[in-house]
Amino acid sequence: MDIQDLQTFVEVADTGGISPAALRLGVSKSIVSRRLARLEAELGVQLLARNTRGAALTEAGATFRDHAARACAEIETARETILPTGELCGRLRVAAPLSFGPAHVAPVLAELARRHPQLQIHTAYSDRFVDLIAEGFDCAIRVGNLQDSNLIARRVGPLLGKFVASPDYIKTHGAPQTPEELAAHQAVMQGTEAWQLQDGDKVISVRPQGRFKADSGVALAVAAAAGLGVAVLPDYLVDDYIASGALVAVMTRHPPPPAGIYVIRPPGQHPPRKVRALTELLIECFEGRHLPVSAPGS
Repeated sequence: MDIQDLQTFVEVADTGGISPAALRLGVSKSIVSRRLARLEAELGVQLLARNTRGAALTEAGATFRDHAARACAEIETARETILPTGELCGRLRVAAPLSFGPAHVAPVLAELARRHPQLQIHTAYSDRFVDLIAEGFDCAIRVGNLQDSNLIARRVGPLLGKFVASPDYIKTHGAPQTPEELAAHQAVMQGTEAWQLQDGDKVISVRPQGRFKADSGVALAVAAAAGLGVAVLPDYLVDDYIASGALVAVMTRHPPPPAGIYVIRPPGQHPPRKVRALTELLIECFEGRHLPVSAPGS
């Protein structure tokens, strides 16, 4: 029984379709289909029921999936065992935010590749919210306050940010001082999100209103500097604007609560060793320095 056929079946079972499994494996859909057909022919049973929405496990497939996953995990462990101590191999697919990743994550990934010459690292930088399982990523770097999900998160570093506005905006509209005043101001924002801010020991939420919205923290910083409204942005995006006088910190008595940098991975009892290695390296880099809260959309 071919280990590639087993791995392919597990990926199709876990992602729910041939297309996402092919993306995750880095092969064509025709190759995935051939491997599945070969495995089913060898076993003499149908493992997957194909339909227009993807592929669903049959009863036999559901039973076989766990055995196949364990076999694949044992083979992967065996491969790692015979490699030089600490060596990694295979492919690591990572999703990272465009407004944070190239400057802060890319150097860490480059160092990981330098330390492990047999490891292939493929990174996608985007400020959109990626679906790790459907799009075939091993993990993602996310910054800010995480939404509830079934994904597993590990905090690897701190993030701080602030509310900002341009001097021209403040001259025309004034600087908000309280949460109530902030809610009445124009905002540049990601969408319909609530802004969190500290009120003594409490964290409260404000629903901002604004006509300028973007899914990129960089774009929101530009809009705030153009005088379109108040924004809450990470320090790594606004420090230069503040130093030049293009933006001014507001709501300093009610800052956004500290956020974090996280590694997110699909659910599973044990993370792959390559994801653990990346997580440990990120902690080594980020915990040692106080990086700047997440920008909306980052």
